[in-house]
Amino acid sequence: MRTWLFKTEPNVFSIRDLRDAPDQMTGWDGVRNYQARNRLRDEIQDGDRVLIYHSRGRNPSIVGEAQVVSGPYPDPTQFKHDHPGFDPRSSEAMPRWFQVDLRFVVLYQTPLSLADMREVPEFADMELLVHPRLSIQHITDRQYQQIIARCEPELAARSPLIPAFS
Repeated sequence: MRTWLFKTEPNVFSIRDLRDAPDQMTGWDGVRNYQARNRLRDEIQDGDRVLIYHSRGRNPSIVGEAQVVSGPYPDPTQFKHDHPGFDPRSSEAMPRWFQVDLRFVVLYQTPLSLADMREVPEFADMELLVHPRLSIQHITDRQYQQIIARCEPELAARSPLIPAFS
């Protein structure tokens, strides 16, 4: 199992939206960056852990966890002419953009802010600090352990559908 960080704008789709979705699950659509797409398509696997990062607002922060619950599949929004994610160069025979399904796991008791991450030497090599614009980023096991030590996920409400990661 690998750990990823998925960035989202909380006013568009927040971790609470994921928690409140039917079965606490949704397709993670709308990725329109080739490096992020390649990770979705080629690296991310069913069962991987995802940290949800709210990228906008007064205090950008890692706010909780989700789990990948599907393999990659074509993002259907790329084919919808009336959708902002429509891509006229994409076809069902040759899709350009992919997504995976996520299920809510936990909302952190103590979110980890970007400002706080910048103060921690162990995060100096974190993609979020080195390549901040990328919407899907790899998190090392060392970084994940540092994150959960600061976010108190055991104190937060967990999804009854997914057990705690071990």
